[in-house]
Amino acid sequence: MARIIEGKRRIIKMSVDDVISIVREYQQICHHSCCYEHTRELLEKADFYIPED
Repeated sequence: MARIIEGKRRIIKMSVDDVISIVREYQQICHHSCCYEHTRELLEKADFYIPED
């Protein structure tokens, strides 16, 4: 579960499972990407969510 740490800047501390989940989503979204620009377009349209503690 992610945890938001308040300070001068907000920091999100993520568990290993959160990171793996985001990497899996990234891989699914960018699987058919042909180049850097296409990857950026795909990711700009995507939403990534992680649960908070």
